[in-house]
Formats: sequence, structure tokens, C-alpha cells
Amino acid sequence: MTIRNVRDHGQRFRPRMACLKKVESVMLEMQDPKTGVKSQPQRLVSTTIPHAITGEDIVAWLTNCYSIGAEEAWALGTMLVAFGYIYPLQDHKRLVIKPDASLYRFQTPYFWPAQQWPVEDTDYAIYLAKRNIRKRGVLALYEQVQYNSLHKWMNHKWDFIVMQAKEQYRAGKERKKPDRVVFDCQERAYWVVHRPPPGTVSAMDYGLERMVDPNTEEMIFTQQSIMRPRVKSSVSIGALVKYSVTYNKHDPFLAPCLPSNPWVTDDVTYWFLNMANVGIPTKMRVERWTFSFGELLSDPRGRDDFRLFLKKEFSGENLAFWEACEDLKWGTAATMNDKAQQVYKTFLTRGAPRWINIDGKTMEVTVKGLKHPHRYVLDAAQTHIFMLMKKDSFGRYLKSPVFKDTQKRAICPDQHMFSVPQLEANARKRRPSISPIIVRQLEQEERARMATSGPVDITQVMSKLSNKGKEVPPSKK
Repeated sequence: MTIRNVRDHGQRFRPRMACLKKVESVMLEMQDPKTGVKSQPQRLVSTTIPHAITGEDIVAWLTNCYSIGAEEAWALGTMLVAFGYIYPLQDHKRLVIKPDASLYRFQTPYFWPAQQWPVEDTDYAIYLAKRNIRKRGVLALYEQVQYNSLHKWMNHKWDFIVMQAKEQYRAGKERKKPDRVVFDCQERAYWVVHRPPPGTVSAMDYGLERMVDPNTEEMIFTQQSIMRPRVKSSVSIGALVKYSVTYNKHDPFLAPCLPSNPWVTDDVTYWFLNMANVGIPTKMRVERWTFSFGELLSDPRGRDDFRLFLKKEFSGENLAFWEACEDLKWGTAATMNDKAQQVYKTFLTRGAPRWINIDGKTMEVTVKGLKHPHRYVLDAAQTHIFMLMKKDSFGRYLKSPVFKDTQKRAICPDQHMFSVPQLEANARKRRPSISPIIVRQLEQEERARMATSGPVDITQVMSKLSNKGKEVPPSKK
């Protein structure tokens, strides 16, 4: 019987070495005695730490050396800390660079990720046991959970682990206090990087599939790529350029929010103008509907406009069937069987009240699948109707008076220009603002109530929503 001592945490697959080599070249420049970041002894509580550097010095050096902005330098410095090349001396749980007088030190090359030392559970267990001895049993909650788990996992050699921890603790007490503090910070930073607390994003993770070797994934991707048809590079690059030009103004990283970003300025106008079923949409929102049929259906307001067009052409059953399939696909499992039968009776059976026209092969596949219904039993029919609307109805909708009237009435809000003092004043007076989820709930409640009482006046609905939004207590945010 073989006893496994190492549990695979996905950490043996490091990030790309090319990235780490570039980071190491930056670290060597930063530690240059003449042109690097200046280090000096710094006072930490009652101990003088040698060769300490401050966060503001790191950000300033990156800004000057690479001619970049302060925000980009802060992001680069945070990446260096997240990879474990620089470690904090104070706030160990947050692997970020603080652009102030917070103290940091350069990690010794022995602990650099490019060394590719195996991060074994035995070493982590010794580290936790040593901390348990030093803290007299008072560990952080996640460390206590890991300690108990490792104790149970490696119970067969726990005496050896405790013995090693005691020897290391005894050897550490013989060092000078500054050296002992530095080594403890180095070791703690190493394990925070490689065994992060729950809910923390680790820089050592590799994509979504941590337990999968990325080299194997690349080989599978390459093998599949060989079998795919090829196009000219000029064609693919042209398509990429066209996509970038099309979505340039709609990318929140490249274009500002109109009239302003509510998370920065505390002005919630942007949320009200872009509610799910707002009466008059913005021009940017209407413009997205023309990009693709998928963009139109993904927007509830665009779908309502498209439904009005289909109603005038007496073909609204196609969109109703597509929405019923979406409801079946994303609905609860308890109602799945009933919904599938209801869709069949409403749209597919002979003499159905809202019969749709699909080909015989698709109908045969759908009817056969309905004997044992599941979430995706109507996918073939839904895809057929989707392509039918995309190739026929969508083009006529873009040329119809319905779309042109919506496009004409669409509004283009002016950008709110806030100065830096105004933003600082807003931050001091900040109060909990209404959440978009609450706005949608209020809108749905108001629409449902108005639907039972008579015709809906959209201007009154919006005014009541605005008044209700101001009265939402902070606890509901």
C-alpha cells in the first residue's frame, strides 16, 4: 500500500516562465545598488529592519524608470507583490502595494516562483506547526482549518513534523531579533502566495482549471486546431479590426459612461437611463441592436421593440417560442417537465394556437426528445427559429418604421463633467445609493400593478420609480 504525502493543489503548474523571467529582470533593476530603489534601515515597532523600502518609493521608481502613470506603476508593483518578489512587513494578508510609507523588502531569490520548488504539504504542515508553537495555539481561522486537515491527512508522520517545527523554532530563537523578524516575514509571505486564504485570488493559479496541466491543454488545443479550416491572416486580422472599431465606443475601458460613471460620481442617472425596460433608450443602446441579432435579443428593451415589429407582421409566435425555450433552459428543475409539455402544446402540435413552422427533421428530433424532457430538449427547434428570425425578420426590422421611430426618439445624454474637488466632496458626502437590482424590482412591481389597473403612462411610471428609489433604505442595498 502506498501512502501519498502530497495532495495536488494545482500549484505544481507555474505561470508561464517567460512572464516570470521578465519580472525577474525588473527585480534585478530595482535592486541595483546605484540606479535601483533606495533601501535603508527602518523602524518597525521596536525593531530596526535592515534594507527596508517603502511603497511610495517603489511606485515612484517604476513611474520614473518605465515612464508610466502612477496607476499603472501601482498595478505593476501589486503584481510583483502578488508573485512574491516583494513582501510586506506589516499587512501580510493583503498582497498589494500601498503608495505610502508602508514597509516592504525584496524577497530572497531562494523563494522566487521561477525556482519551481515543489510546494509540498509536509513543508506547509511544519510551517503551521511552528506558528502554532509560537502563537501558543492561536492561529488564524483558515490556518487552523488547514492545520487540522493536515494533521488528519499526515497523522502517520505527525510526530516527525512536530519535531521539525520545534527544531526550527529553537534555531530561530537563537538568531538576532531583526533577522528573526525578517525571516518570519519572508516565510509568511511565501505561504500567503502559495497557500492563500479562502476567497483570495492567487497569482499562482493557472486559469479556471487549476487541476489541469496547461501543457496538456495546449497540446489538445493544437491538435484540434490542425483539423480546423484555415483562412488568410489578412481576413482574420480584418475581422478583428472591424470588431474593435465596432465596439470601440461601447467598451467601458476605452469610452466613458454617459452621463457619468455612478460608482465614481455618485450620480445614478446612468442606471436609470439603462434600466432593463426603460421607456426611451439611449442612442448607444439602440446602436448595439444593429451589431447582431444576438445583441438585440440579449437586451430586454430591444426584445420588446422587436416583439412590437413582429406583432405588426403577425409573426410574434417565433419570438414567443424562443423566449419559452429560454425559460425552460434556465428555469427550475421542478417545473421542467410541465413547461416542456406546455411549449409543445402551444407551438408544436397540430392545430396549436401559436404554431411555428419548422422542418420535418427538426420536428422529429424534438418530438422524440420530449418523451424524456430535459433542459435542452428544444435546442434544435430553438436554433432553427433563431436562424429564421436572424436571416429574415432581423433585416426587415432594421428597415422598419418601428426601429426608425425608436432610433429617432432615443436620447444621447450629455457628459457630466466633475472636477477633482467635486469628486472629493462627493466622496465625503457619500451615502448608500440605490442598487440596480432594486431598480429592476421596483420597475417590475410598478409595471405589474399598472397592468392590472389600465393603460400604462411610462412617464408616470418613471417618475414614481425615481421617487421610490430615493426612499430605499441603505439596508436593502
